[in-house]
Amino acid sequence: MRAIVKTGPQRGAEFVDDHPEPVAGDHEVLIEIGAVSICGTDREMFEWTPAAEAFELEFPVVLGHEFAGVVVAVGPLVTRIAVGDRVACETHIPCGHCYLCGNGNAHNCLNMKLVAMHLDGAFAERVVMPESVCFVLPDSLSLEMGALLEPAGVGWHAMQRSNYAAAASTVLVTGCGPVGLFVQQFARYLGATEVIAVDPNSYRRSLAEEHGATVFAEAADALAYSREKFVERGGVDLAFEASGAPGTIDMLLDAVRREGSIVTIGHPSQSVSIDIARYINKKGITLSGVFGRRIWDTWQELSQVLASGRVELSWMISHRLPLGELEPIMELLRTEANKIVLLPQGIGTGA
Repeated sequence: MRAIVKTGPQRGAEFVDDHPEPVAGDHEVLIEIGAVSICGTDREMFEWTPAAEAFELEFPVVLGHEFAGVVVAVGPLVTRIAVGDRVACETHIPCGHCYLCGNGNAHNCLNMKLVAMHLDGAFAERVVMPESVCFVLPDSLSLEMGALLEPAGVGWHAMQRSNYAAAASTVLVTGCGPVGLFVQQFARYLGATEVIAVDPNSYRRSLAEEHGATVFAEAADALAYSREKFVERGGVDLAFEASGAPGTIDMLLDAVRREGSIVTIGHPSQSVSIDIARYINKKGITLSGVFGRRIWDTWQELSQVLASGRVELSWMISHRLPLGELEPIMELLRTEANKIVLLPQGIGTGA
């Protein structure tokens, strides 16, 4: 079987054509991958950055964790998923037994395993997944859109974390990568009166502007705009940090009005200091963060939003490529690329 495998703690990944065929266990399903999208985390894994090291991978492991496909076999104890089902998968694998799993917060499981880090991922022709993490796609969603549910779910989780506060609010988003763009789309869907976006990359800014955002290349300019335009309110109502870039939290704390909210999504590469007295106590800002998606309400809500046709995300895909060497794809990400989708069964199979 063809697959992209991370074999050890160093830069790179191997594209092989003889990876062992996966076999479904008792509670598992075998999925033929229809579409798998590239994530910024995949780039971290390929380059083997400190952020990648922190995940403590179990080698060797097949990379790729944003995917959808068709079930081609099921284990003998599988009861909910059937051969022929079109599925996407939750890639944070909860234990199902710890305190957090038991109180409805399985997305923060104390014993979490991660697809493409602790068990094989989807940069392959086929993958085995526990039945418990399979989500059956609505008929109206293509496999390509199914592959976007995992990353888009991070953006929807951020909306949930804010208590859907984008409604009738001014929203500021730092970062116009895929997750930042998802957040901007969802904020508009929920009724934001204006979405302001910041990114130094001109291509990413152009995508944000084309889809309705007021864009800035520099955080200082976005801060000045927010302070001037919303002076009577004292700043924007709600902000999302989707870049992980240094200094963005400081800017957002200044840009958000008193009693406003900030939700962090991007993972900074180093610790960030916050003046608690100034911003949290005296200004009353609510600061929270997300990691992954809530299981399963994020998936249920987002799939219905997309199936309704009221939010359209196909424009997020800038490239469709066959499964192959990862190095050229990493180079492509440094150019004008947004979501890159690999189609292991061949171009035109992601429908």
